[in-house]
Amino acid sequence: MKLKTTALLITSLLVLAGCEQAEKSAQQLMGKAAESAKQAIDDTHKAAEQALSEATGSLIGKKEQTTKETGKTDSSSQEI
Repeated sequence: MKLKTTALLITSLLVLAGCEQAEKSAQQLMGKAAESAKQAIDDTHKAAEQALSEATGSLIGKKEQTTKETGKTDSSSQEI
């Protein structure tokens, strides 16, 4: 009877140790997944900022060019 009890206790300890190891592995995996997700979000944010910067830069450049052209037209009509 003592042998069965001892075997049951040892088996329980092995199962618990296995569960703890599985939990640690799962936590490590979740940590890596979270880091990968954070990196993907950062990369997407950086790309979006760059695209927005390029788009607004193009708009500002066009606006300045239009303003310069308008200024030239106005000044030539004033001379006449």
